[in-house]
Amino acid sequence: MPDPLELAEYVLPAALILIAIALVANIVILSARRATAPGKVKVGPAGAVTTAEAANSDAALAADGAEPAAGVEGPPRAPSGTKTASRGRRASGGLAAYATGFVLIAFVLITVYLGVRMAATGHGPFANQHEFAVSFVWGILLAYLVVEWKLKLRAVSVAVLPVAACLTLYAMRLDAGVDPLVPALQNNLLLTLHVGFAILAYGAACVSFGAAVLYLVQPRWRRLKARPETLDEVGYKAAVVTFPLLTIMIVLGALWADTAWGSYWSWDPKETAALVTWLIYGAFLHARVARGWRGKRAAWLLVIGFAAILFAYFGNHFFGGLHSYA
Repeated sequence: MPDPLELAEYVLPAALILIAIALVANIVILSARRATAPGKVKVGPAGAVTTAEAANSDAALAADGAEPAAGVEGPPRAPSGTKTASRGRRASGGLAAYATGFVLIAFVLITVYLGVRMAATGHGPFANQHEFAVSFVWGILLAYLVVEWKLKLRAVSVAVLPVAACLTLYAMRLDAGVDPLVPALQNNLLLTLHVGFAILAYGAACVSFGAAVLYLVQPRWRRLKARPETLDEVGYKAAVVTFPLLTIMIVLGALWADTAWGSYWSWDPKETAALVTWLIYGAFLHARVARGWRGKRAAWLLVIGFAAILFAYFGNHFFGGLHSYA
């Protein structure tokens, strides 16, 4: 079996490079797609589209999760002058495949690293901050790949992948050593489930954060603009996934705390931060469903929610408490 320490020296830098390349490629793709404005479509006397711009525009919108322009039934036969544009679209599609492939390879590398580490240590990725940082990246990449696959929203990568890259760099700077478990961490099943649901919740929350950030900046960053309605809906859907996962995480954490410390709730700083995070996402869903909140107010709530998640993750460094070992 490979040594986890040696594996970390190669896998994490490789994953970081792949994430960075994918981010750059996605920015190039999205900028190129927005070079032709969707609204500038020439229409002939009979209402037929007479240029290839409509096809380019609709392909770009479809790739970003939006609908084609109303009244356009399909691309016309391209004149000979559009061969260059066709080659450009093929090149963009090829670059998109590479960008997705790089993220997928990074995800597989991190999965292999976590699997080897778990096999070597005999426990889940919860013994120290390094393990959970890598797991955090794993959850983010998984959530992003699901969104790109299911919703075709590549634009969210420009906000999500930088978070994954920063956390990967952070994990690389931490001690990757394998230490014996402290007594509080020796209930493997409960703790593994608790951390597992936290990883999934944090990944979904990062996607909702990414959609919210793009919603807020897209009026000023028009070349990367996806439809506001699409971004708003993706942020909401990701939050719908985040909230129940956070709920299960907190319940399992309480059960584990009772086993480890003899109390379901101790108002530990990390516990308190997790509860505040749960309340923020609950408030978002309530405001969305009961009050009809959309747009900027909803986006800012999602940004605040993810900031609370980061505070819950890093806060134990500053406030100590029962979770200070992580």
